Amino acid sequence: MNTQGTPAPGSGALELPPFSLDVQALDLGGDIKAVGLELVETENREPVRGKDAAQIWSAVFPALAGSESYAVDFFSHVERVREFCKMREFAFREAAERCLVLPQPNQEQLLQFFERFEGETFGFRAGAASPSPDSALEGDLSKRGLDAYQSAYARYSFCAICEPEDGWVTLLSESLWTSEVIRRVRPAVQPFDIYIARPN
Repeated sequence: MNTQGTPAPGSGALELPPFSLDVQALDLGGDIKAVGLELVETENREPVRGKDAAQIWSAVFPALAGSESYAVDFFSHVERVREFCKMREFAFREAAERCLVLPQPNQEQLLQFFERFEGETFGFRAGAASPSPDSALEGDLSKRGLDAYQSAYARYSFCAICEPEDGWVTLLSESLWTSEVIRRVRPAVQPFDIYIARPN
């Protein structure tokens, strides 16, 4: 847990942080190894959205990647993403007919992407293979969307399916288990007053 809460003024009750990040193992069937991250408002369990969510997620992903390279994959609304990148002079690569890859965006760029494309589903992959074109995966992303990660994630440290509007991220990874995800993320979210939990 990130923090245990502080006593509310004038009462013996604990006042929990405004946001919670729930990190739990997921059973997706077969041999797929997955961890779910859910960012919610502590009191009402509604997804965190807007600038708060964008700031948190843009800190979480570089922390998860650590020292490894990473890339963001868009497979829908690529025209809007392309124009967004051109206007801001962000690097991107046309990977397939309907797949656009952003290599190693920094935290400020990630913040802008999470804010602008909160209503979209997009992908994030990290690992030694991420700087190089992956024509098999990128072609598959163009055709099948993020289902393509299921057959490719073992080649990476992790592949993530990001659904910011729902406050939800699905991490597919052979090497990141729940406790390791929490270990990597905890320092990055410290400034945001977040309660990290492992619900069962």
